[in-house]
Order: sequence, then C-alpha cells, then structure tokens
Amino acid sequence: QVQLVESGGGLVQAGGSLRLSCAASGRTFTKYFMAWFRQAPGKEREFVAAVSQSGVNTHYNDSVKGRFTVARDNDKNTAYLQINSLKIEGTAIYYCAAKNGVMLATAPSQYASWGQGTLVTVSS
Repeated sequence: QVQLVESGGGLVQAGGSLRLSCAASGRTFTKYFMAWFRQAPGKEREFVAAVSQSGVNTHYNDSVKGRFTVARDNDKNTAYLQINSLKIEGTAIYYCAAKNGVMLATAPSQYASWGQGTLVTVSS
C-alpha cells in the first residue's frame, strides 16, 4: 500500500480558498486512482473529488462542483485539492485516499490507503 500525508489545512473565512496537498510515498504513485473525502463533526465521511491515474479524468460531488478542483502531479507523487469559495459547512477533516484500478469509486470502503487527514475550519 502507498503511504499518504495530507497538508494545507487551516482556519479560513467563508468565501476564502485553500489548497490541500497529499504526498505519496514510493515509486508507484501512477498506479493509484486518487480521491479526496471529508468528514464533518458528527457526520459520515463523504466523497469530495477524484482523479484518475493520468490526471485527465476527474469527478466531483455535486455539492463542490465549480468550487473545488482536484489534480495530481505524478512527477512529484502528489495530489491536490484546490478549494475555493469555502462555505461554513465545509468545516471538516479532509482525507486523501488511494486505490488500485481505474474505475471511479465514491465509497470510502473501496479505498485501501488513507492519510491521517488535515483539518479545514471555515469561520463566518
């Protein structure tokens, strides 16, 4: 399995922006389909966005379309989540996850590798 480490979280005002990073260990980053999830206090972990191994194909939760952008840099073994126009309800721990295979998956159970998460707090 790949080791994942997220960074970039913090406190931001509503309407602000953040860029989250997910650094992966090893030399096989390109074999993994990458995704971002988030978990707000008292809620289940939910799918946010995903990017294919090549970076060409992306998929988003309808609630973040137009505001979030997922990408990856395979030369740097890193995935990114650009978050714009943050809303109060965006306060959550954001996790990156990796899985084998090329099929889109939005359920947490379909991902084998997870980072420790990075906290994003949105203030009014």
